[in-house]
Amino acid sequence: MVIIASFVLLLFLYSLISRRLEQTVVTAPILFTSAGILLIFIVSGIDEVELERESFLQLAEIGLVMLLFTDATHINLKKLVSRERIPLRLLSIGMLLTILLGAIVARMVFPQLTIWEAGILAAILAPTDAGLGQIIVRSPLVPSRIRQSLDVEAGLNDGLSVPFLMFFIAVARMGTEGSGQVLLRYLGEQLGMGALVGGGVGLVGGFLLGQARKRDWMSESVQQLSLVTLPILSMLACEPVGGSMFIAAYVAGLSVLAGFRGAGELSLEFTEGWGQLFDYFVFFLFGLFVALAFGHFSIVHLLYAILSLTVVRMAPVAAALIGTRLNSATVLFMGWFGPRGLASIVLGLVFLEEETHLPGEETIKLAVMATVMLSIFAHGFSAMSGINLYARKVTALDAMAPEKSLT
Repeated sequence: MVIIASFVLLLFLYSLISRRLEQTVVTAPILFTSAGILLIFIVSGIDEVELERESFLQLAEIGLVMLLFTDATHINLKKLVSRERIPLRLLSIGMLLTILLGAIVARMVFPQLTIWEAGILAAILAPTDAGLGQIIVRSPLVPSRIRQSLDVEAGLNDGLSVPFLMFFIAVARMGTEGSGQVLLRYLGEQLGMGALVGGGVGLVGGFLLGQARKRDWMSESVQQLSLVTLPILSMLACEPVGGSMFIAAYVAGLSVLAGFRGAGELSLEFTEGWGQLFDYFVFFLFGLFVALAFGHFSIVHLLYAILSLTVVRMAPVAAALIGTRLNSATVLFMGWFGPRGLASIVLGLVFLEEETHLPGEETIKLAVMATVMLSIFAHGFSAMSGINLYARKVTALDAMAPEKSLT
């Protein structure tokens, strides 16, 4: 109860000064993560984190299912392929190179990891966090095409990371379980059945929602509630058939748009309401876990965190943007502001829940925690100064520069 009570009190206090904090470098993730860390050191004898670990993992599952579903409903193909296809470049070339380079660097820094364990670590840390990057995508000082590209990338790359993560987990298990059937089961059940369940729930649910709205059968007050039941239904339907609930949720979000065009708007309202409550709670719990693991961190974990946020992120972004004629300051800006946060925390919890018992599990856990922790503070504290510096660079560019183009 101490943990829940502390979080609720902090949430109330934060709500009182939230607008004032927006004018400072203290972001909500910094505040809630720091509070979680301090709670462990200030209040002795807190063991609820370990006792309730299973509940927290279940919460993470539900949170990721909702996140993937809402992200998928926001997909706008016109935005994805417009503006010299910058978002598409980041989500294809950039994403693949990030996972590849992340795995290579992981093997170099942690030689005890297998290549598949290194892949798991890279996949967990591949997605960027739209929440941590809110100050960037909302700032009028940043050219619209740049902030929209970063926003689209952050909104979609978590869903794209899931198949890679589940694949690496399945292949890594092959070595520990000694059975090649694991990979086939992954392809047939996790991906195949997950996509089938998600597609069915999304299409049928979207059709029914669209028809009910068209005939004015639904009350406006419950439209949002009816939409968010779909990812939960897809999650429940996956259990008896062995499909991946995460793949199902993402596919359901994509397919619901076929029959219900208003899904994106309603899911956005949910994300900005109840979704924020979940985000804050996850960051608070993350702080608790970091504090409990404090004595296990080493300089090697910090080294990987630094490389993950710099070389592993920036080099793929630079490669993906070749040919776009963007200024080097823009490439550097987009490369740096790829924060790791909520998606990586939740994907890390999902990995732990799989109970793979891999030899490198502890290393993966500590590396993820170190990277996300560094990102929360480094990107949070550098956001305002980075925006101002970049804005001065953009102002000095020629009027015909790609950054200043609206098309």
